[in-house]
Parts: sequence; structure tokens; C-alpha cells
Amino acid sequence: MIPIIDDFVRRFSLTDFIVVADAGLMSEANVRLLEEAGYKYVIGARIRKESPAVKEWMLSIKKVDGHMEEYRKRGGRRLVVSYSESRAKKNAHNRNEGVDRLRHAYAKGTLTKDKVNRRGYNKFLDISKDITVTINEDKILEDARWDGLKGYVTNTDLDMAEVIRQYHGLWVVERAFRIGKGQLEMRPMFHFTEKRIEDHICICFVAYKMYKELERNIRQLGIPMSVDKVLSVAKTITTIRLRLPNGELYTETLYTTPQQKAIKSLIEPDFG
Repeated sequence: MIPIIDDFVRRFSLTDFIVVADAGLMSEANVRLLEEAGYKYVIGARIRKESPAVKEWMLSIKKVDGHMEEYRKRGGRRLVVSYSESRAKKNAHNRNEGVDRLRHAYAKGTLTKDKVNRRGYNKFLDISKDITVTINEDKILEDARWDGLKGYVTNTDLDMAEVIRQYHGLWVVERAFRIGKGQLEMRPMFHFTEKRIEDHICICFVAYKMYKELERNIRQLGIPMSVDKVLSVAKTITTIRLRLPNGELYTETLYTTPQQKAIKSLIEPDFG
């Protein structure tokens, strides 16, 4: 990781550089490597893996929407924790759905072999004698105490609100991956040469660039549709080509439905 960051900073002559990453990527070892290399960072915190004292501090934070506090850690690290009502509702909703599935799956109080290692909300189960299970209500209540809390670790001097704002910028990267794998259907390819690998990456990049450019044009023209919807409507537009008796070629594109007419300015820039 460090050589890649070093090369990136060198090639683009960066002087004010901060690594932003989610908790899944940044292990304790990776964080130490960043610190040893002198880099600043903002990363997602694994708040439930903190020490008992820190966890008690986090659980004592006021549950007011938008409220944030910070905890000074060793080595210049800061733990910023915020509370969000919408996040709390989402956490509660997801847990309730998971627990409802548990109650349905284990209504008889027994556990079949195929479900022993299933992840998800099995953490709320107490398994005894390898076959008998019960739902631990205390674990559910303990889990609910964390609803709405989100933590961020940083060694920067940014204020708390800016730390959170910078971290939330990761949604742009995450959305790019979703578009690439979803709408653009990008898939890994096995190539034998470096040139083919570069070409494959280039094609994927150009496809994503075209998607984003179309998205920008749609927004600029005020068309109330998503990129996927525009592409779907565009496939229904018919173009008629006729060869007239005098040899002249006559072409006309038909926009018949309201949705087709709505995207005409996108297909024919001079329209209107």
C-alpha cells in the first residue's frame, strides 16, 4: 500500500495529502505503516473493538441528531464519534428484520447442520449441546445501544465536522464500483500480457467516463430521469430512413411518447 501511495504523491506533486479509507481496508498494521511513513489519514473506526473504557465513553454520548464528540488516543490519534437519528433507525430496522428471520428459522429451538456457520444475526443465538438454540434477548438489547453511532479515527488537525465530511466522500468511490459492476457490467478478465491488462482497464475507464458524462448532460438539461431510464427510453426511439425516387435519402427520428420527447434535447442538441 505505501509504495502505491508514495508513487501517487510523487507523480502528482501532492503536498497536502490525506488517505481516506473505510475500516475494512485499514487494519491496525496498515494504520501504523501510514503513521511511520508520515501520512495523514481519516478512516472508519471499529468502535466495538475499542477498550472497555472507550466503549463506555462512546455509549455515554448524547443521542441527539448530529451530535459529535472526540476522544484523544495515544500517538496523536483522535477518535471522532457522531450520532445520527437516520442511522439509528436504519440500524434498528436491519436488526429487527434479522431477528425476525431468526425467530422464524429457529421457532422449534433446534439448529440444523447447514445453519451452524451462517453469519449475520446468528450472533444473537446461544447454542448449547450443538442442537438446541435460544435467542438471547440481552444481546439484542446490548446491540441496540450502539444504534446511530459511527466512529472515525484520524491523525489530522481537521475539525470533527470536516473529518466526517471527508470520510463520507467515499460514497463517490463506492458508487463508481456499483455502476461499473452493475449498469456497465464490468467483469474481471484473465489476460496474459501487460498490454492487454492496460487495454482492459482503459476500456472500463472510458465506459465509466461516458456514463458520467451522460449523467452530467442529463442533469445540465434538467431531464428528470436517471441514466438507466434515459438509455431504456432511447432504445424505444425509431428512426426512419427512406430512399426517395430522386435518389435523395430521407431520414426522420420519431419522438412519439412524452418520455421520448423529454430526451430529444439530449439526442439532438439543437432541438428547441
